[in-house]
Amino acid sequence: MQYDIDTLFNDFNQQRVLVIGDIMLDEYIEGDVTRISPEAPVPVVSVTNRKKRLGGAANVAFNLKQLGADAILCSIRGNDSQGEWMHNYLESIGLSNQGILIDMNRPTTRKTRIIGNNHQVLRVDQEDITEINPVLEKQLLDFIKSVINDVDVVIFQDYNKGLLTQKLITQAIKLAKQAGKPSLVDPKRDHFLDFKGVDLFKPNRKEIIDGLKLNSDLKSKEEIESAVRTLSSKLETDQILLTLSEMGVAIFHNDDIEYIDAHPRKILDVSGAGDSVISVASLGVALGLEWPFIAEISNLAGGLVCEKVGVVPIDKDLLKAEVKRLQVQGSR
Repeated sequence: MQYDIDTLFNDFNQQRVLVIGDIMLDEYIEGDVTRISPEAPVPVVSVTNRKKRLGGAANVAFNLKQLGADAILCSIRGNDSQGEWMHNYLESIGLSNQGILIDMNRPTTRKTRIIGNNHQVLRVDQEDITEINPVLEKQLLDFIKSVINDVDVVIFQDYNKGLLTQKLITQAIKLAKQAGKPSLVDPKRDHFLDFKGVDLFKPNRKEIIDGLKLNSDLKSKEEIESAVRTLSSKLETDQILLTLSEMGVAIFHNDDIEYIDAHPRKILDVSGAGDSVISVASLGVALGLEWPFIAEISNLAGGLVCEKVGVVPIDKDLLKAEVKRLQVQGSR
């Protein structure tokens, strides 16, 4: 099928996406390194800049916003200054906090990256990854029930930070199916096989190896096909989008696998690439686009954000220009 790219990207503006998952704050402390500490053999970073960015499911919502769609976040945060910053920043970019509950017993998840001479020296994580309590779980499910009929597609964005319990996953998928809304998953290890019946499952190579406990590096197409078919059977899903870094992506659909090559990129930072991939893919699913086309434009979005330092959302105009330049249509 030939797509009119301008019309397609304009149609993004009509979509509404429910994003269920772990939100976090990505903090960057940047500076210059000119000496080694006399106290220990570590570099001394003289700070020149500090910045904060949305991470995790919040970055997915930000990606969707930048693509023109309306995003509804369903998550938790702590009762702390980091959570307050996220609340205010989300409001400032036009994203609602209505579905973000405050957990009084845990901090807002924060990843602090120390950058010296444009290279990451250290990362410090502040988090509590225990699963949410049943009260919060019920409140989140009640919120999902209240909005599910008003969205076009649902994303589960799992970072293993405690939000996505087995019950919440199962019940939310059930609610999406009852409402006739397609669902997508960006998984992590702990609940990898709990997302039965989703419409699109999007792991990367490491995640599928860990999730299926494989004794393979999945470098050959034969190994990839075997792993994807095993996963499809276990999850009872017919669509799997497997990102393979420099090898591009593999899209499993209609009981077949298609491989789409990656476009050459100057990779500076892979942080947040998966967030951009799942965001674009969700809009493609909502619009009923063909699976190879969804796979290619999603992977293209991930590649573009890898050319930026830090977690940043996709630039819609840049993505559209690249789709046109490369004459992407998905067919191979």
